[in-house]
Amino acid sequence: MPARSANAAERLLAVVRAIPRGQVAGYGEVARRAGLPGRARLAARVLAGNTDPDLPWHRVVRADGRIAFPEGSPGWHEQCRRLRAEGLVVERGRVRRPAAPRDLDAVLWAPPDP
Repeated sequence: MPARSANAAERLLAVVRAIPRGQVAGYGEVARRAGLPGRARLAARVLAGNTDPDLPWHRVVRADGRIAFPEGSPGWHEQCRRLRAEGLVVERGRVRRPAAPRDLDAVLWAPPDP
């Protein structure tokens, strides 16, 4: 693997390792935190190729909170099991995520509510 790709993979894996127990992050969020905005698919590929059994890969979901594995697959069941073991509510393969904080500019410059 070229050094540049290895560096990106290591940054992505470091972000995944930093996700606290009982919390999840989307693939795009992981990429953005690693300094690779717009590289959600790269984050997914890096996780798919992971061989570290201690990596908390199960804490990474789609932006809408859905598990990316096909519903009913062994990976889907395993991710649901691990997330529930950390106290997260998983319903029909989706983790309830809090709403994203509003952008400060949007808050300051939004038209007033009627």
